[in-house]
Amino acid sequence: MKEYPSIPRAEDAPDRLLEGGHLWLLEKIDGGHLRMQLRESGLIRFGDRNRVYEDAEEIPVEYRHAVRHVRENLDREALRAAVDDVEDVVLFGEATYRNAIDYEWDRIPPFLGFDVWSDEAGAFRPPDAVESIFEALGLDPVNAIEREVRARDFDPGSYAIPKSEWYDGPAAGVVIRNKSGDRAAMVHPKLEAIDASEASEGSETTGTSNAAGEAETTGETETSGESTPSRGSSDGSPEERPDEVIGRYVSDDRLERTATRIAERGEPVTVEALTERVLERVLRETTLHREGHGGRGTDGRSSGGAGRADAISCEELRDTVTERAVRFLG
Repeated sequence: MKEYPSIPRAEDAPDRLLEGGHLWLLEKIDGGHLRMQLRESGLIRFGDRNRVYEDAEEIPVEYRHAVRHVRENLDREALRAAVDDVEDVVLFGEATYRNAIDYEWDRIPPFLGFDVWSDEAGAFRPPDAVESIFEALGLDPVNAIEREVRARDFDPGSYAIPKSEWYDGPAAGVVIRNKSGDRAAMVHPKLEAIDASEASEGSETTGTSNAAGEAETTGETETSGESTPSRGSSDGSPEERPDEVIGRYVSDDRLERTATRIAERGEPVTVEALTERVLERVLRETTLHREGHGGRGTDGRSSGGAGRADAISCEELRDTVTERAVRFLG
Protein backbone atom coordinates (compact mmCIF):
# COMPACT_ATOMS: atom_id res chain seq x y z
CA MET A 1 0.00 0.00 0.00
CA LYS A 2 1.04 3.55 -0.67
CA GLU A 3 2.72 5.15 2.34
CA TYR A 4 1.66 8.62 3.39
CA PRO A 5 4.28 11.38 3.05
CA SER A 6 5.51 13.25 6.10
CA ILE A 7 3.89 16.67 6.48
CA PRO A 8 6.14 19.61 7.38
CA ARG A 9 5.27 22.22 9.97
CA ALA A 10 3.85 25.44 8.53
CA GLU A 11 7.15 27.29 9.02
CA ASP A 12 8.92 24.68 6.90
CA ALA A 13 6.25 24.40 4.21
CA PRO A 14 7.22 24.79 0.55
CA ASP A 15 6.86 28.37 -0.68
CA ARG A 16 4.48 27.29 -3.43
CA LEU A 17 1.85 26.33 -0.84
CA LEU A 18 1.12 29.98 -0.08
CA GLU A 19 2.09 31.57 -3.38
CA GLY A 20 -1.23 31.16 -5.17
CA GLY A 21 -4.41 29.21 -5.57
CA HIS A 22 -6.75 28.24 -2.76
CA LEU A 23 -6.31 26.33 0.48
CA TRP A 24 -8.38 23.93 2.51
CA LEU A 25 -7.90 24.04 6.29
CA LEU A 26 -8.67 20.69 7.92
CA GLU A 27 -8.94 19.88 11.60
CA LYS A 28 -5.96 17.83 12.75
CA ILE A 29 -7.25 14.88 14.78
CA ASP A 30 -5.42 13.50 17.81
CA GLY A 31 -5.64 9.80 16.94
CA GLY A 32 -3.73 7.16 15.01
CA HIS A 33 -2.84 7.02 11.31
CA LEU A 34 -4.87 4.34 9.49
CA ARG A 35 -4.66 3.44 5.80
CA MET A 36 -6.66 0.84 3.92
CA GLN A 37 -7.06 -0.84 0.57
CA LEU A 38 -9.98 -2.87 -0.75
CA ARG A 39 -8.73 -6.12 -2.25
CA GLU A 40 -10.29 -7.85 -5.26
CA SER A 41 -11.52 -10.53 -2.86
CA GLY A 42 -13.65 -7.95 -1.04
CA LEU A 43 -11.48 -8.05 2.09
CA ILE A 44 -9.97 -4.81 3.37
CA ARG A 45 -6.27 -4.56 4.03
CA PHE A 46 -5.23 -2.20 6.87
CA GLY A 47 -2.02 -0.52 7.88
CA ASP A 48 -0.68 2.30 10.01
CA ARG A 49 2.02 4.73 8.95
CA ASN A 50 4.86 2.23 9.14
CA ARG A 51 3.48 -1.25 8.61
CA VAL A 52 0.74 -3.25 6.89
CA TYR A 53 -1.26 -5.78 8.91
CA GLU A 54 -1.64 -9.02 7.01
CA ASP A 55 -3.46 -10.67 9.93
CA ALA A 56 -6.37 -9.13 11.82
CA GLU A 57 -4.82 -10.22 15.12
CA GLU A 58 -1.83 -7.95 14.43
CA ILE A 59 -3.97 -4.80 14.46
CA PRO A 60 -3.37 -2.84 17.71
CA VAL A 61 -6.36 -3.01 20.03
CA GLU A 62 -7.01 0.73 20.06
CA TYR A 63 -7.49 0.61 16.26
CA ARG A 64 -10.07 -2.18 16.28
CA HIS A 65 -13.11 0.02 16.88
CA ALA A 66 -12.17 2.00 13.75
CA VAL A 67 -11.44 -1.18 11.77
CA ARG A 68 -14.84 -2.64 12.63
CA HIS A 69 -16.51 0.65 11.67
CA VAL A 70 -14.80 0.66 8.26
CA ARG A 71 -15.61 -3.00 7.59
CA GLU A 72 -19.27 -2.42 8.40
CA ASN A 73 -19.71 0.88 6.57
CA LEU A 74 -17.39 0.98 3.54
CA ASP A 75 -19.54 0.73 0.39
CA ARG A 76 -17.47 -1.76 -1.57
CA GLU A 77 -19.77 -1.69 -4.58
CA ALA A 78 -19.57 2.10 -4.84
CA LEU A 79 -15.78 1.86 -4.94
CA ARG A 80 -15.84 -0.95 -7.53
CA ALA A 81 -18.16 1.13 -9.71
CA ALA A 82 -15.91 4.19 -9.49
CA VAL A 83 -12.57 2.65 -10.54
CA ASP A 84 -11.30 -0.04 -12.89
CA ASP A 85 -9.13 -1.67 -10.22
CA VAL A 86 -10.01 -1.22 -6.54
CA GLU A 87 -6.45 -2.08 -5.50
CA ASP A 88 -5.22 1.09 -7.22
CA VAL A 89 -6.86 3.16 -4.47
CA VAL A 90 -5.55 3.67 -0.93
CA LEU A 91 -7.67 5.51 1.63
CA PHE A 92 -6.00 7.41 4.47
CA GLY A 93 -7.52 8.67 7.68
CA GLU A 94 -7.42 8.88 11.43
CA ALA A 95 -8.55 6.18 13.83
CA THR A 96 -10.00 8.19 16.69
CA TYR A 97 -8.87 6.94 20.09
CA ARG A 98 -7.71 8.48 23.34
CA ASN A 99 -4.36 10.23 23.28
CA ALA A 100 -3.98 13.74 24.68
CA ILE A 101 -7.54 14.83 23.93
CA ASP A 102 -10.65 13.34 25.52
CA TYR A 103 -13.07 13.78 22.61
CA GLU A 104 -16.84 13.34 22.89
CA TRP A 105 -16.65 9.69 21.96
CA ASP A 106 -20.33 9.22 21.23
CA ARG A 107 -20.12 11.99 18.62
CA ILE A 108 -16.76 11.65 16.93
CA PRO A 109 -16.75 8.90 14.26
CA PRO A 110 -14.37 5.95 14.82
CA PHE A 111 -12.65 6.85 11.53
CA LEU A 112 -12.20 10.20 9.76
CA GLY A 113 -10.75 10.16 6.23
CA PHE A 114 -8.30 12.83 5.12
CA ASP A 115 -6.73 11.68 1.84
CA VAL A 116 -7.07 9.34 -1.14
CA TRP A 117 -4.25 8.00 -3.33
CA SER A 118 -4.90 6.97 -6.92
CA ASP A 119 -2.20 4.70 -8.33
CA GLU A 120 -3.62 5.13 -11.83
CA ALA A 121 -3.23 8.92 -11.62
CA GLY A 122 0.00 8.62 -9.63
CA ALA A 123 -1.22 11.31 -7.26
CA PHE A 124 -3.31 12.15 -4.22
CA ARG A 125 -6.75 13.49 -5.00
CA PRO A 126 -7.47 17.19 -4.31
CA PRO A 127 -9.20 17.97 -0.99
CA ASP A 128 -12.62 18.74 -2.47
CA ALA A 129 -12.61 15.37 -4.25
CA VAL A 130 -11.40 13.61 -1.10
CA GLU A 131 -14.38 14.88 0.87
CA SER A 132 -16.81 13.69 -1.80
CA ILE A 133 -15.12 10.30 -2.16
CA PHE A 134 -15.36 9.43 1.53
CA GLU A 135 -18.98 10.53 1.69
CA ALA A 136 -19.81 8.43 -1.40
CA LEU A 137 -18.12 5.41 0.20
CA GLY A 138 -20.13 5.68 3.42
CA LEU A 139 -17.28 7.03 5.57
CA ASP A 140 -16.87 10.40 7.29
CA PRO A 141 -14.21 12.79 5.98
CA VAL A 142 -12.22 14.87 8.44
CA ASN A 143 -14.03 18.16 8.95
CA ALA A 144 -12.96 21.18 6.95
CA ILE A 145 -12.54 24.30 9.10
CA GLU A 146 -12.41 26.52 6.00
CA ARG A 147 -12.62 25.81 2.28
CA GLU A 148 -11.19 27.69 -0.71
CA VAL A 149 -9.16 30.23 1.29
CA ARG A 150 -7.02 32.46 -0.93
CA ALA A 151 -3.44 31.32 -0.34
CA ARG A 152 -2.04 34.85 -0.61
CA ASP A 153 -4.41 36.02 2.13
CA PHE A 154 -3.46 33.28 4.58
CA ASP A 155 -0.78 33.94 7.20
CA PRO A 156 0.09 30.91 9.34
CA GLY A 157 1.96 33.14 11.80
CA SER A 158 -1.16 35.05 12.79
CA TYR A 159 -3.69 32.22 12.45
CA ALA A 160 -5.35 31.17 15.72
CA ILE A 161 -6.20 27.47 15.88
CA PRO A 162 -9.98 27.24 16.38
CA LYS A 163 -12.13 25.06 18.62
CA SER A 164 -12.50 21.42 17.74
CA GLU A 165 -15.62 20.07 16.11
CA TRP A 166 -15.50 17.07 18.44
CA TYR A 167 -15.21 18.36 22.02
CA ASP A 168 -15.35 21.59 23.98
CA GLY A 169 -11.76 22.65 23.52
CA PRO A 170 -9.14 23.63 20.94
CA ALA A 171 -8.38 21.48 17.92
CA ALA A 172 -5.15 19.50 18.03
CA GLY A 173 -4.04 21.61 15.10
CA VAL A 174 -4.77 22.45 11.49
CA VAL A 175 -3.61 20.74 8.30
CA ILE A 176 -3.22 23.13 5.35
CA ARG A 177 -3.77 21.67 1.87
CA ASN A 178 -3.93 22.92 -1.68
CA LYS A 179 -5.21 21.16 -4.77
CA SER A 180 -1.70 20.44 -6.05
CA GLY A 181 -0.87 18.08 -3.21
CA ASP A 182 1.19 20.45 -1.05
CA ARG A 183 0.59 20.24 2.69
CA ALA A 184 1.67 21.74 5.99
CA ALA A 185 0.53 21.42 9.59
CA MET A 186 0.12 23.67 12.57
CA VAL A 187 0.00 22.00 15.99
CA HIS A 188 -1.78 23.59 18.93
CA PRO A 189 0.90 25.02 21.27
CA LYS A 190 -0.62 23.24 24.29
CA LEU A 191 -0.04 19.86 22.65
CA GLU A 192 3.47 20.90 21.71
CA ALA A 193 4.03 21.78 25.37
CA ILE A 194 2.87 18.31 26.42
CA ASP A 195 5.30 16.66 24.00
CA ALA A 196 8.16 18.85 25.19
CA SER A 197 7.34 18.22 28.87
CA GLU A 198 7.26 14.45 28.47
CA ALA A 199 10.46 14.45 26.43
CA SER A 200 12.27 16.47 29.13
CA GLU A 201 11.07 14.05 31.83
CA GLY A 202 12.39 11.11 29.82
CA SER A 203 9.10 9.25 30.08
CA GLU A 204 8.40 6.49 27.60
CA THR A 205 5.61 7.09 25.14
CA THR A 206 3.87 5.12 22.45
CA GLY A 207 4.53 6.76 19.07
CA THR A 208 1.50 6.95 16.79
CA SER A 209 1.58 8.86 13.56
CA ASN A 210 -1.12 11.42 13.02
CA ALA A 211 -2.39 13.36 10.03
CA ALA A 212 0.53 15.75 10.31
CA GLY A 213 3.03 12.93 9.97
CA GLU A 214 4.59 13.62 13.35
CA ALA A 215 5.13 11.39 16.36
CA GLU A 216 2.41 11.93 18.95
CA THR A 217 2.43 10.78 22.53
CA THR A 218 -0.34 8.79 24.10
CA GLY A 219 0.23 10.57 27.41
CA GLU A 220 -2.70 10.63 29.77
CA THR A 221 -3.56 14.28 29.33
CA GLU A 222 -6.65 16.25 28.63
CA THR A 223 -7.41 19.56 26.99
CA SER A 224 -10.66 21.10 28.10
CA GLY A 225 -11.78 24.52 26.98
CA GLU A 226 -8.85 26.91 27.30
CA SER A 227 -7.35 25.33 30.40
CA THR A 228 -3.85 23.90 30.40
CA PRO A 229 -3.79 20.15 29.64
CA SER A 230 -3.04 18.10 32.73
CA ARG A 231 -1.51 14.69 33.19
CA GLY A 232 -3.52 12.16 35.17
CA SER A 233 -5.80 9.20 34.74
CA SER A 234 -7.63 8.27 31.57
CA ASP A 235 -10.24 10.92 32.26
CA GLY A 236 -8.05 13.56 33.88
CA SER A 237 -8.59 12.41 37.50
CA PRO A 238 -5.24 11.30 38.97
CA GLU A 239 -6.85 9.64 42.01
CA GLU A 240 -9.33 7.48 40.10
CA ARG A 241 -8.66 3.74 40.09
CA PRO A 242 -9.02 1.52 36.98
CA ASP A 243 -12.01 -0.31 38.46
CA GLU A 244 -13.79 3.03 38.92
CA VAL A 245 -13.07 4.02 35.33
CA ILE A 246 -14.29 0.64 34.07
CA GLY A 247 -17.41 0.95 36.18
CA ARG A 248 -18.25 4.16 34.37
CA TYR A 249 -17.34 2.96 30.88
CA VAL A 250 -19.01 -0.46 31.21
CA SER A 251 -22.29 0.77 32.65
CA ASP A 252 -25.68 -0.87 32.12
CA ASP A 253 -26.60 2.07 29.91
CA ARG A 254 -23.65 1.40 27.61
CA LEU A 255 -24.39 -2.32 27.55
CA GLU A 256 -28.01 -1.56 26.67
CA ARG A 257 -27.08 0.83 23.85
CA THR A 258 -24.49 -1.56 22.46
CA ALA A 259 -26.92 -4.50 22.57
CA THR A 260 -29.50 -2.38 20.71
CA ARG A 261 -26.98 -1.54 17.96
CA ILE A 262 -26.08 -5.22 17.55
CA ALA A 263 -29.75 -6.18 17.27
CA GLU A 264 -30.41 -3.39 14.77
CA ARG A 265 -27.78 -4.95 12.51
CA GLY A 266 -29.75 -8.21 12.58
CA GLU A 267 -27.09 -10.00 14.61
CA PRO A 268 -27.66 -12.12 17.74
CA VAL A 269 -26.88 -10.36 21.02
CA THR A 270 -24.54 -12.90 22.58
CA VAL A 271 -22.11 -12.50 25.47
CA GLU A 272 -19.21 -12.72 23.02
CA ALA A 273 -20.63 -10.09 20.63
CA LEU A 274 -21.50 -7.70 23.46
CA THR A 275 -18.11 -8.18 25.13
CA GLU A 276 -16.15 -7.53 21.93
CA ARG A 277 -17.98 -4.32 21.06
CA VAL A 278 -17.95 -2.86 24.55
CA LEU A 279 -14.29 -3.81 25.01
CA GLU A 280 -13.43 -2.03 21.76
CA ARG A 281 -15.08 1.11 23.14
CA VAL A 282 -13.15 0.92 26.42
CA LEU A 283 -9.85 0.40 24.59
CA ARG A 284 -10.67 3.34 22.35
CA GLU A 285 -11.71 5.80 25.05
CA THR A 286 -9.18 5.11 27.84
CA THR A 287 -5.44 4.58 28.19
CA LEU A 288 -5.58 2.07 31.05
CA HIS A 289 -4.04 -0.66 28.88
CA ARG A 290 -1.66 1.47 26.82
CA GLU A 291 1.98 0.46 26.53
CA GLY A 292 4.31 3.14 27.89
CA HIS A 293 2.06 4.06 30.83
CA GLY A 294 3.27 1.53 33.36
CA GLY A 295 0.94 -1.18 32.13
CA ARG A 296 1.52 -4.31 30.12
CA GLY A 297 0.66 -2.88 26.76
CA THR A 298 -1.46 -4.27 23.99
CA ASP A 299 0.47 -7.53 23.91
CA GLY A 300 0.45 -8.11 27.68
CA ARG A 301 4.16 -7.38 28.11
CA SER A 302 5.48 -4.95 30.68
CA SER A 303 6.32 -1.56 29.19
CA GLY A 304 8.78 -0.56 31.86
CA GLY A 305 9.54 3.09 32.47
CA ALA A 306 7.89 5.50 34.87
CA GLY A 307 4.26 4.69 34.11
CA ARG A 308 1.25 4.07 36.34
CA ALA A 309 1.62 0.98 38.48
CA ASP A 310 -2.13 0.38 38.43
CA ALA A 311 -2.54 0.03 34.66
CA ILE A 312 -4.15 -3.24 33.65
CA SER A 313 -3.83 -5.64 30.74
CA CYS A 314 -6.29 -6.20 27.92
CA GLU A 315 -6.94 -9.69 29.31
CA GLU A 316 -8.04 -8.23 32.64
CA LEU A 317 -10.22 -5.69 30.86
CA ARG A 318 -11.80 -8.45 28.80
CA ASP A 319 -12.54 -10.53 31.90
CA THR A 320 -14.24 -7.57 33.56
CA VAL A 321 -16.34 -6.70 30.50
CA THR A 322 -17.32 -10.37 30.02
CA GLU A 323 -18.45 -10.63 33.62
CA ARG A 324 -20.63 -7.54 33.25
CA ALA A 325 -22.02 -8.75 29.89
CA VAL A 326 -23.00 -12.10 31.42
CA ARG A 327 -24.74 -10.33 34.30
CA PHE A 328 -26.50 -7.92 31.95
CA LEU A 329 -27.81 -10.67 29.64
CA GLY A 330 -28.49 -13.08 32.49
